[in-house]
Amino acid sequence: MDGDKTWLRGGGFWALVAGALALRYLCHAVMLLPVLAHEAVPAPTLRDLVLLHVPYVPLVARWNYVIWLLCYLPPAIWVGCRDRMLFLRLVLTDGVLALARGVMVPLTGLGPVRGADLNALHPFNLEATWLAVLNPIRAIAGNSAGIYLTKDLFFSGHIATTFLLYLFARRLGRVRWLFLALNLLTLAVVLLAHMHYTIDIISAYAITFCIYRAGETLAGRWAGACIPGA
Repeated sequence: MDGDKTWLRGGGFWALVAGALALRYLCHAVMLLPVLAHEAVPAPTLRDLVLLHVPYVPLVARWNYVIWLLCYLPPAIWVGCRDRMLFLRLVLTDGVLALARGVMVPLTGLGPVRGADLNALHPFNLEATWLAVLNPIRAIAGNSAGIYLTKDLFFSGHIATTFLLYLFARRLGRVRWLFLALNLLTLAVVLLAHMHYTIDIISAYAITFCIYRAGETLAGRWAGACIPGA
């Protein structure tokens, strides 16, 4: 069995990581195209019984993207240091989640949680905006994501990604509770920033778990087919 995994300790693994990360970023780029196109389509704001009782905190809303990155990137890197194969599966499953959001956001057609539907009233240049949101530096420093993504609602990417981290971390011991705490912190941020409707949050948990379980089933079948006796 160890001989079958010697490539995990060599340059082949890093090439595979680079490929997986590139594929994940490509999934993000593809997801943004239908999501940004949906921004130009008028959509209604819905009444949410939970958000009616949750205060809106502008500071949390402004820094939500940075907080999410801190809750997501360091733990993901830590998973990669602990278990390389687990990290690869995490990255690939995360890419599937991104593509699923790209399909579901325009299908649901929900309007902004707060304020007017500005992007439908004042359409923007799709290509230039896509490049701006795709640029991680501009997304953070310039808040391009917060400006142009007002209807990327169903389902919550913040919740989905941090919950996916927790699902993968459950086999790594007590640290799983830290991962769960980071997901709950993300949940608090999403609610206080009024970023999503409650249905977006509930659906994020359900859809993420289904995609995770499907991925684990496929991984098990692949291992059984490639490794005799696995």
